[in-house]
Amino acid sequence: MRTLAIVGASLAGISAARAARAQGFNGRLVIIGEEPHRPYDRPPLSKDFLAGKLHGDHLFLEAPGIGPDAEPLQAEWILSAKAVRLDAESRTVFLSDGRAVPADGVVIATGARARTLPELAGLDNVFTLRTLQDAQDLAPQLLPGGHLVIVGAGFIGAEVASTARALGMEVTVICASSVPLAGPLGAEMGAVMARLHGLNGVELVCDASIDSYYSGEGNVTGVRLADGRYLPADVVLVAIGAAPNTGWLAGSGLQLGDGVLCDGMGRTGVPGVVAVGDCAAWWDGRSARHHRVEHWSAAAERPALAVAAVLDPETPQRPVSLPYFWSDQYNVKLQFAGHARDADRVAIEAGDPAEHSFLAVYYRGADPVAVLGANQPRLFTRWRRRLNAAACLAPA
Repeated sequence: MRTLAIVGASLAGISAARAARAQGFNGRLVIIGEEPHRPYDRPPLSKDFLAGKLHGDHLFLEAPGIGPDAEPLQAEWILSAKAVRLDAESRTVFLSDGRAVPADGVVIATGARARTLPELAGLDNVFTLRTLQDAQDLAPQLLPGGHLVIVGAGFIGAEVASTARALGMEVTVICASSVPLAGPLGAEMGAVMARLHGLNGVELVCDASIDSYYSGEGNVTGVRLADGRYLPADVVLVAIGAAPNTGWLAGSGLQLGDGVLCDGMGRTGVPGVVAVGDCAAWWDGRSARHHRVEHWSAAAERPALAVAAVLDPETPQRPVSLPYFWSDQYNVKLQFAGHARDADRVAIEAGDPAEHSFLAVYYRGADPVAVLGANQPRLFTRWRRRLNAAACLAPA
């Protein structure tokens, strides 16, 4: 293989580039990114960056540097260029500026984009949070005494709520379900997180839907809920999840669903093309389904498997760690590994949820399938290792 093209200057993209060099690839390495920035870390955007504790320069994962040893990847960077089409047969990536990048292997790492509410498009005080530019736009609006309304009660919404409260804002979170985070954590532990919002002065409105928005002079001034309640707003954050960036792959011959459909090593079914990160829906033999894993750990770890598969198509299936994520909210560090949906019960193994320092294990029958820790890093780590060891021994 002479040329490897990585489409997406993201954590998953840079992880794939590093893996390629570590695995002995010494050919031309091209990294294509839509943003003007080289890869940066996204988790701090909703926390320390918004709080003013970190600046953009602290987030970058790779920098140009100075001197002959400053570019260990020896990569060719093409930034501010959006991929618009892939000819899978020739493995050629076509860019928005008219350029074409032919390659012997292609790693798709185009990530995901924040979902939006079209009815709020163009209003000055309505934001999403996905990119560094999003965070730079939102940060100056988080002013003490202001009222922030967050539409969506997932991890981004909860983390921004925590940050905004620490900055002195009044915060209301609108949750469409009966408890927040019911999908990733399950209803029982979602209820624990609901109480955490309340204890920290955040108003959480559950089972809520929005009837209308009020605006004036280019800003949202308030939100009317379906039950008739009115919520005034100085700033609105739309945090309703993310959609995979796969539109540019239409007509390429790759199988698309909720992401690029791949096997358990990231192979797309088209020779020489793999997908990683938030845009990739890998096959999970444990759950018998394709699904996207939108977590930092997956973007950091899985590209090494995909790169091995693209460099050597005969590479056998290797063990894939259980999905793992963490979240920092109101001075509580949450850590989770596994799939809550695979469980039929949850047991508290240590601590007390009322104190927000506990460890909960999710079981399917007698078998542990997931674990949640709140301010229990050591105990959580032991359980995570145990679950991953068991998963590696289980039949695919």
